[in-house]
Amino acid sequence: MRSLAAILTIAIMLAACDSQSQQAVQPSPDASAPTAAPTSLATTAPATEAPPTNPPATATTAPTAAASSPTAAPAATATPLPVVQEYPVPAGTRPHDVAPAPNGGIWFTAQGSGQLGWLEPASGETQLVTLGPGSAPHGVIVGPDGAPWITDGGLNAIVRVDPSTLEVKVFPLPQDRPRANLNTATFDARGVLWFTGQNGIYGRLDPQQGQVEVFDAPRGQGPYGITTTPSGAVYYASLAGSHIAAIDPETGAAKPIDPTTHGQGARRVWSDSRGRIWVSEWNAGQVGVYDPATKDWREWKLPGARPMAYAVYVDNRDIVWLSDFGANALVRFDPTTEKFESFALPSSPGNVRQLLGRPGEVWGAESAADKLVVVRQP
Repeated sequence: MRSLAAILTIAIMLAACDSQSQQAVQPSPDASAPTAAPTSLATTAPATEAPPTNPPATATTAPTAAASSPTAAPAATATPLPVVQEYPVPAGTRPHDVAPAPNGGIWFTAQGSGQLGWLEPASGETQLVTLGPGSAPHGVIVGPDGAPWITDGGLNAIVRVDPSTLEVKVFPLPQDRPRANLNTATFDARGVLWFTGQNGIYGRLDPQQGQVEVFDAPRGQGPYGITTTPSGAVYYASLAGSHIAAIDPETGAAKPIDPTTHGQGARRVWSDSRGRIWVSEWNAGQVGVYDPATKDWREWKLPGARPMAYAVYVDNRDIVWLSDFGANALVRFDPTTEKFESFALPSSPGNVRQLLGRPGEVWGAESAADKLVVVRQP
């Protein structure tokens, strides 16, 4: 017979085992269950630069596609969107072309008042420089010397304005070349200024010599936009002639190059970092590109029912920008994805006839609204 001590020992052991068994079957928290209700986050508006207060500027942002609701509580930062901003300029100036200056300001041709304009974006203030009796400036660019150089159809001359003293210096075309209808200019790699005239001419000016030389365009009327490639080659577009042309900087001879689409109305041209020539095709509502290395052409129709591609500019990222009169918009084209994105102009009509920029900014002049416009990219 078992002793009382042994019986007591067995009883204690059974009680301990029963206690452990009860603890093992207690429910544990579900790891997949949320500890707090999920929070739905509102879309964060992109930060925008405060508009200048004198005079007031209008800022708008492009619409975004709806984002899916986040599933976790931590807030996500929205990707900043490009911002479109306008700056009023004096009424009646009818700004035509723009040229960003090295110090952050913007030069613009006031075709309606015969002046060169200056905009200080930080304050919105403008200043006007009178160019001379009968002036009707068309294009403006900043030269290697940091000064604005102007193609002035009214004066039938190339004009330089000293950026410090605002002194105006005029380089008239030869007397046997009247009414050239001067359009646009560019500097080649040697510092020579080349320019176009729609009445069938193109020419050059060596600032060191101060002498203007004019050539007959090989197919007559039409020379319009003009550009220089990174290697120093110069090309112009002929609106009336529906072609582009390569200029030999030594002889001055121009060789026409025909795009794929007949009668497309090549209006302006711009080179990318690879030396390819991008063309705004006004009549066809297209953007085209010519590769001098392969002699190949490609063309794309702009979006919308009736696109009218006026200006073209290639930014420092090799993204192509155009102004579309048909949509009253600025259009961004990515050559890598071959996709377009449109940014509506706040003023209607805006009629942006030329584009130029610097890293992070694309500027244009709204000739119909007496405003300058910029798209600032993040």
